[in-house]
Amino acid sequence: MIYIGLTGWGDHYSLYPAQIKPKDKLSEYSSHFPVVEVDASFYAVQPERNAAKWAADTPGNFRFVVKAYQGMTGHQRTEIPFETKKEMFEAFKASLQPYQRAGKLAMVLFQFPPWFDCRKENVNYLRYCKKMMGDIPVALEFRHQSWFHSRYREGTLSFMKEEGWIHSIADEPQNGNGSIPIVPEVTHPDMTLVRMHGRNYHGWVKPSSKDTNWREVRYLYKYNEQELAEWVKRVKELCTSSKDIIVLFNNNSGGDAADNAKQFQRMLGIEYEGLSSKQLGLF
Repeated sequence: MIYIGLTGWGDHYSLYPAQIKPKDKLSEYSSHFPVVEVDASFYAVQPERNAAKWAADTPGNFRFVVKAYQGMTGHQRTEIPFETKKEMFEAFKASLQPYQRAGKLAMVLFQFPPWFDCRKENVNYLRYCKKMMGDIPVALEFRHQSWFHSRYREGTLSFMKEEGWIHSIADEPQNGNGSIPIVPEVTHPDMTLVRMHGRNYHGWVKPSSKDTNWREVRYLYKYNEQELAEWVKRVKELCTSSKDIIVLFNNNSGGDAADNAKQFQRMLGIEYEGLSSKQLGLF
């Protein structure tokens, strides 16, 4: 099955009726899409009550892709509020339990930073992460181009298959070592993740100056029909080797993610059943 959704549910203003309360947005979001990426988990390990509420706010067949905490992926440069790595991983896994009890956890996404390059030390750390996560489905997304240089590409894909990592395939601007090419390869027979970051070449890399608005424009991009048609073909090909495909649109700096996701759904001819009922939104 192909699941199409967005990264986060708070900022997609085109989906919601006027004056909707933030606490009601996920329920309304789940009347449009069957899957969402949880980004809050990247910034802090979430209390279980949050996941319990989010699971309760969505229909039975809804799925969550939960982003790994930044301390687990090496993004956090300030002090990590855990005494050991083991404690950090255990706290994060405990935060997933409400999703698991509801049968709604699709996977945990480990997205590594641009400075996480292809070398032995980092390969060993990936093995450590996989071991710590146990039987929880985990996806892997790189941001350093070295993992898919011609010298390492086949080794990277073989490693992911052997270790049981789900491939998170990225569509993103090709702007130096801090971006990866499109590598439409399946590494796990059950599931494959596709993340559509947009192609804002000039906004992708953080400028050397202190530009406080950089993150607000990084994902400023609207996919055109030809670009989406290329992905229709790729996703159909991926379906021949992977049971489920999850496609998440992350190009929301200009509010384009929801519209592109719905356009992509129409192009694939998909109509989802079992979504939440929409609010009337009369005013």
